[in-house]
Amino acid sequence: MKLGINIGYSGASLHIPMDLVLRVEAMGYDSVWTAEAYGSDAVTPLAYLAAKTTRIKLGTAILQIPARTPAMCAMTMSTLDALSGGRVLVGLGLSGPQVVEGWHGVPYGKPAARTREYVEILRKIWARDEPVSYQGQEYQLPYTGPGATGLGKPLKSILHGRQLPVYLATMGPVNIRTTAELADGWLPIWFSPKRMSLFRPHLEDGFARAGGGKSWTDFDIAAGCTVAIGDDVKSLLAMQKPHLALYMGGMGAREKNFHNEMAIKYGYGEAAARIQELYLAGRKQEAADAVPDELCDEMSLVGPVERIKERYRAWEDAGVTTMLVQARQPEALELMADIAGSGSSS
Repeated sequence: MKLGINIGYSGASLHIPMDLVLRVEAMGYDSVWTAEAYGSDAVTPLAYLAAKTTRIKLGTAILQIPARTPAMCAMTMSTLDALSGGRVLVGLGLSGPQVVEGWHGVPYGKPAARTREYVEILRKIWARDEPVSYQGQEYQLPYTGPGATGLGKPLKSILHGRQLPVYLATMGPVNIRTTAELADGWLPIWFSPKRMSLFRPHLEDGFARAGGGKSWTDFDIAAGCTVAIGDDVKSLLAMQKPHLALYMGGMGAREKNFHNEMAIKYGYGEAAARIQELYLAGRKQEAADAVPDELCDEMSLVGPVERIKERYRAWEDAGVTTMLVQARQPEALELMADIAGSGSSS
């Protein structure tokens, strides 16, 4: 299994944990990933990291699809790939209606169509086989809709790049199937290895639709996992709860919160409803307290070293090929490098 870290997006001030990135690069970690919400962007920190590192791959988890046209995304990531010596991984996601319409000021549209069309246009741009024309539901190149001058013409990228690896962060059955069909990897959200049976049929359907013999061997599942070493398992689980409560309770509207919906799919419907109710009422600590220990535990590796080693097997067995280690303890980062480097948890 390959290892990566996700340094996320900034809070009120921007800080890039350079020492951490250099440490994991020296340990042999394969990738570092950034994110964006509605503050710092995901690309600029990677450009900085590209200049300060030599080997580690540079991924976005995620770039918000509605925030950039497909051409702008293709240009930006090809530029970064050229500057970094071919180390870019393009992770994309839809975000949600609150951010898309409230922050970016564009319609949320048809998410399944938007995802498919976006990736197909990226592939055409990077291929440079011909000037790009595309007529979809969400994207048209050249644009001929309301307000068009009629002067647009198909263009071909001036920059000679490569087909960049595309990862999609998807949650619903249709988009997970599209991920397996069109993308090189999947960035599952709130991944639990014990729930892989919920996703496997959709992924395999996507491989079949892709044709050409595409299978698990051609596909990277890059799943986030909180890792923390300590004897007090309950306390280590409690540290994860405010973050989960934020997403399950506040990252989305009451009637449309994809993170809350995932908890329901995992069988925590009653808790999910309670967490959202408390969080939206401003009772954030109570919302965090309502997050079940069991939910935290199945999505993380925490506790004594031997417990972590034993439970790591489930992630291997589920087919995870890249673990995005969410840890700040040097000993936890080193432990995962040792476990993954040994090829098994035994």
